[in-house]
Amino acid sequence: MGDGNKNCFACCFSTTTTTSSSSSIKLLVFIVPLILVSFFVFILVPKNSTWVLISSLPSSSSSAAAAASNGSEKVGAVAHAEGSEKVLDLRSRVGTVDVHGSLEEAALSDEAALNRPASPPLAVEAVTQIQELNETKEESLNISIPDSDRLNTSMTGIQNTTTPRNESIALPLNQSRQVRTKLDKLEAGLQRARAAIKEAKNGSLLQDPDYVPIGPMYWDAKAFHRSYLEMEKQFKIFVYKEGEPPVFHDGPCKSIYSMEGNFIHKMDVDSNFQTKDPEKAHVFYLPFSVAKMVRFVYLRDSRDFSPIRRTVVDYVNLIAEKYPYWNRSLGADHFMLACHDWGPEASFSLPYLQKNSIRALCNANTSEKFNPVKDVSIPEINLLTGKLTGLIGGPSASRRPILAFFAGGVHGPIRPILLEHWEGKDEDIRVHKYLPKGVNYYEMMKNSKYCICPSGYEVASPRIVEALYNGCVPVLISKSYVPPFSDVLRWKSFSVVVSVDDIPKLKEILTKISSRQYIRMQRRVLQVRRHFAFNSPPKRFDVFHMILHSIWLRRLNVRISDDHGVMPN
Repeated sequence: MGDGNKNCFACCFSTTTTTSSSSSIKLLVFIVPLILVSFFVFILVPKNSTWVLISSLPSSSSSAAAAASNGSEKVGAVAHAEGSEKVLDLRSRVGTVDVHGSLEEAALSDEAALNRPASPPLAVEAVTQIQELNETKEESLNISIPDSDRLNTSMTGIQNTTTPRNESIALPLNQSRQVRTKLDKLEAGLQRARAAIKEAKNGSLLQDPDYVPIGPMYWDAKAFHRSYLEMEKQFKIFVYKEGEPPVFHDGPCKSIYSMEGNFIHKMDVDSNFQTKDPEKAHVFYLPFSVAKMVRFVYLRDSRDFSPIRRTVVDYVNLIAEKYPYWNRSLGADHFMLACHDWGPEASFSLPYLQKNSIRALCNANTSEKFNPVKDVSIPEINLLTGKLTGLIGGPSASRRPILAFFAGGVHGPIRPILLEHWEGKDEDIRVHKYLPKGVNYYEMMKNSKYCICPSGYEVASPRIVEALYNGCVPVLISKSYVPPFSDVLRWKSFSVVVSVDDIPKLKEILTKISSRQYIRMQRRVLQVRRHFAFNSPPKRFDVFHMILHSIWLRRLNVRISDDHGVMPN
């Protein structure tokens, strides 16, 4: 009986029938250790590597997981459109929204945060990569002032949550979908807005009790209108309350830098766009005034910017330690606003403020690192009284006898060339360094067809807005300047752009414009100047709301996640 059992057991591992008892025993002596060894190997060695788990995810998650396992996990992932996904911009040809590259036809769900925007016809990079802190994994994620400034202030409160190199990520088998966070819901709302703006190009004009954008002054009037309505419906801004006047929560309201102070004051009392709950905010406002820093922090004539830089760094450190939002996005959903010439210089205080954050600047100079993809050009408005009383108006196009007019100080590289060729040399081109006694500056604008707006020390000039206010067609002469609201407005439809080299041909250029074309341009000036009007309290489509809309567009071009890991779709 025992021999029979041994034979049956042996038959499980051999195809040869054994009849001898001794041969069965020998076979068992060989097989039993082999079975034991196999058993221990089976127990000790993992059945599958983590790569199997990662490869089982959808393709988008697989690539993200693979990137993370190679030591490139992001802290506060800031995702821009990649591949065929481009920057959401309203600067398409009139009546159309062009998209660079192919656009895949995919269903847009609430949870998908895909950025498939329209692209500008201008030579602008579609997307700039947000600077990541994971360039060197062995270093902690701190930001400090350049050594040249000898400031030892660093950004604290950022945790290093990087994945060691060559270490794979094990994902739970039962984790098929993570619970949506508040930020996920915000991003879903932004995606719905992107989809609505994209669809607007093929839709009919929207009804609006106040104003319906229409005409060649807009890159895409219908897309702009839809975008503006979406902004009114959901855009929320959190204003940091930290900081004391006069440097914070204060600014000049009756000077050439008036937009800086007026915007700060309007945001502090705004109830339509401001939210008290930072979890509901799409963007975060850093309410400091560069103009007030220059007055109260900067040592006059020292050319030492370090006190201003230290002030900016200290403030960002403060809000980065108190709130998680700066570190979450590395500043990509934060914005500053400055009309002072040194606004760009103040933003250079922190690498991520300059490279990642939205900078709303009057001095929108691309040669000084202004990036039209993420930064906002705002108008420079000289409100000496704080009001527009008497500044807006002027006769019709047929009642303007002067061809072109300029009066202003001689500073910067362009104005000396203008005065050299035209000062006192032609009755049609009225160019003055100083106006004759008794001649009113604004009356001269009202009586001129074209108002010459050359750059001074900086590219921006309040004459551009003054020309619009007075119904005068602006003549822009500058280098590397991005005019205000260029993401929406087609400046060439209501202004004349003249290169510095063509200043000697200025009269020839202007006289070649037919009367019919001039009248069309002048009517467009009257229509678009509502977007540059300063109102207190603000009115729809005015300069305050246009600044907010430009910031809104930049936020639509960024996707932010507070999940540091790999989240499968």
